[in-house]
Amino acid sequence: MEILREARAQLAELTGMTAESVSSFEQTEEGWSLEVEVLELERVPDTMSLMGSYQVELDPDGQLTGYRRVRRYERGRADARGSGGR
Repeated sequence: MEILREARAQLAELTGMTAESVSSFEQTEEGWSLEVEVLELERVPDTMSLMGSYQVELDPDGQLTGYRRVRRYERGRADARGSGGR
């Protein structure tokens, strides 16, 4: 759990954006791979805020080694991935 908290803090420090949650994580041969949900642009109402999903790579000690945004979406939109539609 400490690795997840530290990854969120490191990503927030690098991007200047709020890392809200970790939606997935797995241990890899190189360390850890996480997907972190980030608040990119706050709007009113909150359901219109823009979110970003970031792939974050960590070394075995939990130090961030790289990240990239893999998608961007409005907070209130349902995730179409895995639903069979495009």
